[in-house]
Amino acid sequence: MKALIIEDEKPSARRLQRMLEKINVEVISTLHSVEEATSWFLQNEQPELIFLDIQLSDGLSFEIFDNVEVSSAIIFTTAYDEYALKAFKLNSIDYLLKPIDDEELEAAVKKYESNQNSSSGKLDIKNLKSLLNIPVSEYKKRFTVQVGQHLKLINVEDICCFFSENKTTYINTSDGRNYPIDNSLENLEQQLNPEKFFRISRQALVNVKAIDDIISYTNSRLKLKVQSFQEFPLIVSREKVKDFKNWLS
Repeated sequence: MKALIIEDEKPSARRLQRMLEKINVEVISTLHSVEEATSWFLQNEQPELIFLDIQLSDGLSFEIFDNVEVSSAIIFTTAYDEYALKAFKLNSIDYLLKPIDDEELEAAVKKYESNQNSSSGKLDIKNLKSLLNIPVSEYKKRFTVQVGQHLKLINVEDICCFFSENKTTYINTSDGRNYPIDNSLENLEQQLNPEKFFRISRQALVNVKAIDDIISYTNSRLKLKVQSFQEFPLIVSREKVKDFKNWLS
């Protein structure tokens, strides 16, 4: 089994790695901040299991999930009080209260192994933040993309549309550039302000401010001209036309 440790206290990270290696869990990397973890996920294949501290050096670890879609199972390592731990239980998320005990660590890993083919342990970040009294940002304000060896921040207001092509999701910006992101259009629908963005089809999600023209199209559909987007025709699917017109009004 391969695991990733995200922990800002390096001595704690080293101790946890030694403990995991004793029970035959391979630690592929240890990361110490939101920025470092975000960059790592954009460049590497995700492990089976993540041991995740909540408070990192540059913010809360939940911010990682604002930037990348993480599919790994997660065991939190936390110093939160007992009230907070009830929230983890309600979300079916494993947790280890610091200082971590060898027997509890082994039990948590075994629990993951026994439940890895079930829905147990699925992460509901929004609900968890609410239960922990952590402010929830209603809608995303920016995205982080990988450009070579660098991370680039893109503000939502600079995005014309999101589109899917060849099983990859892209951001299209007002300067005509496309950036691949590790997210799906389905997830983006939940993360973006519905007053500003509309899912016109299986392939695209558009920003109302970027729409230059709306043209009647075949089979009672609509064709959109969206600023600098040139990849393929942006067609509002027939079943979405009514909702799209209501959205515009």
